[in-house]
Amino acid sequence: MTVDRRSFIKTAAMSAATTAAFGSSRESRAVPLPVLEPNATLTWNKAPCRFCGTGCHVLVGVENDKVVAIQGDLKADVNKGLLCVKGYHVGSILYGPDRLTQPLARKDGKLVPISWDEAIDIVARRINRNPAGFAYYGSGQWTIPEGYAANKFTKGGLGNNHIDPNARLCMASAVTGFLATYGVDEPAGCYDDLDACNVLICWGNNPAEMHPVLFSRVLDRKTRGEKVTIIDMETRRTRTSDLADHHILFKPQSDLAIANGIARLLIKNGTYDKAFVERHCSFRKDSDPPALFGAPSTFEEYARLLEPYTPEYVEAISGVKADDLRMLADLFGRRDTRITSLWCMGMNQHTRGTAINTLVHGIHLLSGHFGRPGDAPTSLTGQPSACGTAREAGTLAHLLPGGRLVANEAHRKHAEEYWNLPEGRINPKPGKHTVAMWESFCQPDGEIDTIWVQVTNPGQTLPNLGKLFDPKAGLDDKFLIVSEVYPTATTRLADLVLPSAMWVEKNGIFGNSERRTQQWFKMGEPPGEARDDCWQTIAVAHRLMELGHEGMKDKDGRFLFGVRDETGAEVPVWDWAHYYDVNVDRHLYEEYRPFSRLKHKDLAPYDVLVEHRGLRWPVVEQADGTWRETRFRFSEFDDPYVTEGAEFQFYHSTTKDDRAQIWFRPYDEPPEMPDAEYPLWLSTGRVLEHWHTGTMTRRVPQLDRAMPGAYVEMNRVDARRLGIRSGEKVVLETKRGGIELPAWIGGRGEPPEGTVFVPFFDETLLINDLTLDAHDPFSKQPDYKKCAVRVRKASAEGA
Repeated sequence: MTVDRRSFIKTAAMSAATTAAFGSSRESRAVPLPVLEPNATLTWNKAPCRFCGTGCHVLVGVENDKVVAIQGDLKADVNKGLLCVKGYHVGSILYGPDRLTQPLARKDGKLVPISWDEAIDIVARRINRNPAGFAYYGSGQWTIPEGYAANKFTKGGLGNNHIDPNARLCMASAVTGFLATYGVDEPAGCYDDLDACNVLICWGNNPAEMHPVLFSRVLDRKTRGEKVTIIDMETRRTRTSDLADHHILFKPQSDLAIANGIARLLIKNGTYDKAFVERHCSFRKDSDPPALFGAPSTFEEYARLLEPYTPEYVEAISGVKADDLRMLADLFGRRDTRITSLWCMGMNQHTRGTAINTLVHGIHLLSGHFGRPGDAPTSLTGQPSACGTAREAGTLAHLLPGGRLVANEAHRKHAEEYWNLPEGRINPKPGKHTVAMWESFCQPDGEIDTIWVQVTNPGQTLPNLGKLFDPKAGLDDKFLIVSEVYPTATTRLADLVLPSAMWVEKNGIFGNSERRTQQWFKMGEPPGEARDDCWQTIAVAHRLMELGHEGMKDKDGRFLFGVRDETGAEVPVWDWAHYYDVNVDRHLYEEYRPFSRLKHKDLAPYDVLVEHRGLRWPVVEQADGTWRETRFRFSEFDDPYVTEGAEFQFYHSTTKDDRAQIWFRPYDEPPEMPDAEYPLWLSTGRVLEHWHTGTMTRRVPQLDRAMPGAYVEMNRVDARRLGIRSGEKVVLETKRGGIELPAWIGGRGEPPEGTVFVPFFDETLLINDLTLDAHDPFSKQPDYKKCAVRVRKASAEGA
């Protein structure tokens, strides 16, 4: 390829502004940024981008309390000054004309303004009447202090573990894959691997559009003449495919068979890394009954279980040519090659998501392509702090901060000691995961009767909305609280809406996909009466304490979120007028930081983060008082916790012997497959221009014009057979629901014959009315990538 890194980013931005997309035109719901004129009143400060999990840094230009300019941060190692098209427009997300600016309560079916005092009292009284029936539904967009506060409020205050983030929908299978393999979560490698690998394998993801700044690092190397082979393994053709050296198309769910086929060939050909495996690995298989950590196995049994997965057998299941499978195995068998694997939703949103995650880790371990620069299996996240908040601060229903488990007695005692709680305060039973939480809420007799949603839009993102969200409309005794910045598909059913500050309208800390913790300061005031999500949690906690809820006090009778200033005097941070008298973010982060040490995820001090564009944990203080980050975890040359002479050490091994686990997991069919009535596959996903549900990006006029509405990508053969032309309205139907939208044939993406693809950014065309709520048995992550669908012309009879 001859495109360089900057040209790639520029082309991506230009294409977003010129794409011919289908759908009715409508007035933009965004306003442009003011034209920047040079003057002395403009100030600049650093912040991580508000969008995906890459963690690009931007410089934010502020004038008269408004963001008026954005530029890439040349001092940031993640992006070195580059941004994708969304990043260049990130400042505009603050200024949509329909920002929520005052609390709203539903009265006589309509949302009407109320005061903050009344709103906080409503929330507190609702929780206080049945604390066990309350659930907090958060996000990988929560800052670390926000998520930590919500976690402490729920698990430490209410003694209730019903808190879960929307990250359950996007990366939970990556978590269980890491845990089952290494005994601890998050990637061992980092983005530096992209600068050192000879081969980049994209397993069911589309980084050219979803993580373009990272993908551009590899393209830039190719432009400079470096030999880097890009292999795109996908269920549809995307822009990544167009830039890859090899495009390997496979049938949905068959990635497990492909991974097993590669492993079998490594053993059969004698090209696996015998020394690495014998010294650093053990073997596992599924247990009966199934459990996350499975049952012990041996190399001999592993090889025997792989034996059926011959190239020809894998081709029959997956459609991948036997020679392509041999090519992949040959690459992994080379000692002089460095291989980085990247994946995202395609592997995670999968009823066998945990299984395929462990199999890809296993290929890297079996082949010895691990732990050296360029040799890494790395999952990417879609949200800016899915790692830092959901995974590290522990806002998943079964976790406590720092990788602790609510079901582990010792871990509960640690948390109770850190939080100064009476013994037994923390409930040992894991809370309801996302699907179970909303299923309970949407059933008349379900135990969850109140949900507080912050920084996410479940009315658009939950699978099978007709089961997991829409029934709320007919359940008057269920109460939905939504903290938001704009009206969304979720606020339409809310009983109480709380206006929130966003991004640089507040202090914050994110944790990105490469273990990098990133801090920023507030740079402008939120509009109207909008207030920080973290303050909302603290204010409700204090009101609960006033109402007599003992859980909002520690064992010494002090408020659970007490904050003191430099003189030792308590600051009433529950009162908005005093919230910024101190840096609450700094207080909560430093309170949380000791939790990070149990799993060797040591975080840098807050004041050190202030001086950097993020640091990758574990961050360890040196003899001279400086702080050193870690790029390559478990590798002796870089990880301070690896014993001298060990070379590699998996020091949180599930088998307590410093060994990683190589798994055998069989191929298994999807929970729903096409048949005579529903003959096509439906897959969902994202587009370059919009981020997730479009709540922010659809209010940016340039992005909104470039991609104004959702569509269905169709293969030409399927379209011709059904008599459908590009731009025509069609009806998609599954067993759960139907939707009408325009067809796009021959566009930027091309699904294979028998498959259609629909993005989920458009709140006026809810594709999740059609999707399946089946989920992985271990991660509880739903499968958005495959269900059976039929398509017909909207003008056909019965439309």
